[in-house]
This record gives sequence, structure tokens and C-alpha cells, in this order.
Amino acid sequence: MTDTLTPDVVIVGAGPAGLTAARALAPRVSGQVLVLDREETAGGIPRHSDHPGYGIRDLRRVMSGPAYARRLVAAASAAGAVIRTGATVTHWSGDRSLEVTTPQGRLRVDAGAVILATGARERPRPARLIPGDRPAGIYTTGHLQNSVHLHHAKVGTKAVVVGGELVSWSAVLTLREAGCETVLMTTRYPSPESYAVFNIPGRALLRVPVATRTRVTRVIGHGRLQAVEIENMATGQRRLIECDTLVLTGDWIPDHELARLTGLDLDPGTKGPLVDTALRTSRPGVFAIGNLVHAVDTADVAALDGRHVADQVLAWLGTHRPAAPGLRILADEPFRWVAPGLMRPGDPAPPRRKLLLWTDELVRLPRVTARQDGRVLATRLLPWPASPGRVFRVPWSLLTNADPAGGPIHIGLG
Repeated sequence: MTDTLTPDVVIVGAGPAGLTAARALAPRVSGQVLVLDREETAGGIPRHSDHPGYGIRDLRRVMSGPAYARRLVAAASAAGAVIRTGATVTHWSGDRSLEVTTPQGRLRVDAGAVILATGARERPRPARLIPGDRPAGIYTTGHLQNSVHLHHAKVGTKAVVVGGELVSWSAVLTLREAGCETVLMTTRYPSPESYAVFNIPGRALLRVPVATRTRVTRVIGHGRLQAVEIENMATGQRRLIECDTLVLTGDWIPDHELARLTGLDLDPGTKGPLVDTALRTSRPGVFAIGNLVHAVDTADVAALDGRHVADQVLAWLGTHRPAAPGLRILADEPFRWVAPGLMRPGDPAPPRRKLLLWTDELVRLPRVTARQDGRVLATRLLPWPASPGRVFRVPWSLLTNADPAGGPIHIGLG
């Protein structure tokens, strides 16, 4: 027999975005706010990311990942939210009904509103099409940090880290704690994707050499990893790097299985649900937040999505009014995607009043232009670079003059 729960709001995912949404909503609804997470412990990725840098934008303080996770869990629980771990959502039973499997048995959850906060993951080796042998010793950052910080497992002694993003330096710190030296960081881009404030200390203090415009072309080793082959993308020259550990960082994809199962409109750029500035999806009463929508941003920015969506969920619960037709926002090259991807008349500005974009090219002084039906809406010369491997933020005010009855808006350079 399947038990049925009927919360006002069900949130799928107990990471920073989901927990922050739960904390904001629980005191403001008459019924229950239920948070479901398939892991045994709530808190998301920060709970096994044991270094400082969390909580800056949302909590106005600097915390380690585990401390940040514990604080968010405690705050959501204190606000009245019910958090159930070990609860895997396997399917949909209706527009806002979920099928859930737990160690105690199966559940059906019929909710007034659903918030998807399932986050993102790094693509593993098969998805990156790296040829060669199949030895032990190959990790993504999440796998590495879970193994080291939660299970205290041993890794190797010499590592190559693929990627130059913030998460790549996080992997280096985890390797260092595990007693493993990072002998090389390799990135396909002309410069590391992370901020200079991380790159410079990373090279100087951690003494990590960074090879730009390079890629891993072969994995070598039987039983345990022995070496990787690195190719210079400009010259084609190849060399072997001896190592027993390979960490594949970045190259994110949203955990969008639930969105796909129920047929939500997906953004072809982000691969996550297409949302408007209120973080509504294409199904009334279903919202999507955090790195499911913009993979991948920092934990505190994802958390602010949770704070932003609370008012929008309350408005839905109060009226059940379908959204008006939306105006599509599209990214032009060199941008890969823009989020949110829709704007509607009368809706709020997006979280932090920012459009989030992802670029495939480094542009140090980007002049960003918004166009609609061949007309320039606005142009801004921004003092921060558009850099691969990290989210590029553009002021929402670029779209102030958009015509609600016009065609799609294009965000590009010009």
C-alpha cells in the first residue's frame, strides 16, 4: 500500500537552493513544506566540500562547506520545514504529484506546488569521450570529495586535474588534504577559467603548474592509473604525465531527469528547465531553482534563487492563475546560454536583478547588447570579463525597453 502525503509545497533537493526556499516558505504557508532528498544527509554538495568560501552572498559571512550545509539544514528545520532524506523521487503521478521511494516504503506526494532543486553534476569520463585504458583512480570532483571528506578513503600520490574552474581548485585542496600532490592542472582555454584571486594564489602557494590550451587525449594504466597523455591544442604536440589519480572537474550538466520525465520545456542551452524571471517552468505550479537552471553557479547564488522563488510560490498558491505568454530571451555567440530564458509582463526582475550567461570565449572587456526585432534595446560596456567556466552576470536593466508584444530578445556582443 502506498501512503499519500499532501503538503502545500514539496521541494525536491536538499541543497542550498532547496533548503533556503524551505526556510522562506515554511512560516508563510498554512500547510506543510516537505523537502525530499535521495542522499542520507541533507545539505547538498557543500557538506563534503571542506574548505572556506561558502555563505558570502546569502548569509553575509565566510564559512566552510560542511558548516554552511549544517546551518542551512538547521534553519530550514527551525522554520518548520520537514526534511526527509533517503527519499528518491522516481516518477510523476500527475501535474504536481510525485512517486517517492524510501527505506520505509513507497509514497505518493500530492502538493499544491512543486519546486525542483536537484542541482547539477559534472560529466564523467564516458561523456567526455576520453579514450584509453579503464584503470582505477579516475574521479569527478564530487566523487573525490565524497570519498575523502565523508568516507576518509585513500587516493593516490600524484594527480592531474582537468579544468581550471573554481571547482578545480576545490579539487586541488581536497587532494592536498588527502596527501596527494597535484602535478598538473590542464585546461583547453587560453587562461584558467577561475578568478585571478584563486589562480594566482593557487599557482604560488599550492605550487600547481597550469597547462593552458591542452587536453587529455589518452588514459594509461592497467589496474591503477599510471599516466595520462596531454596534447597541446595549438601545436598538436603530445607528452605523457605520470600520475595515479585523474580528477575531471567542471563540464556541468543539470540533474534534469525529473524535468524530462514529466515533459517540462527544456532550454537547449542550459539543458535544464526553461524558466521565467519568477522561476516558473512550463507547467503551472512547478518551479525550478538553483543549479538545475544555471549549471553551475556558486552555492550562495543558488541559495538566493530559493529566497526569490518563495514569493512566486505563494502567489501561485493564492490564485492558481496561469502565467501570461512569455517573451523568449536568447543567447547569441559567443554565449552558450542565458538564464532565465523568459520574461513576462508584470513579473519581477530575476534573482539579484541579473541575467546569467555562459560564454565559450574569453572576452576581457565585453560590450553586451540586447536586441529585439533588429532594434538595439541597450548596450553596456561591463568592467568584468566574460570568462569560460564561470557564470557571466549582466544587469537586468538591459531589457527595460523590451516590447512585450515583440519578438525574441537576443543577448550578444556588439
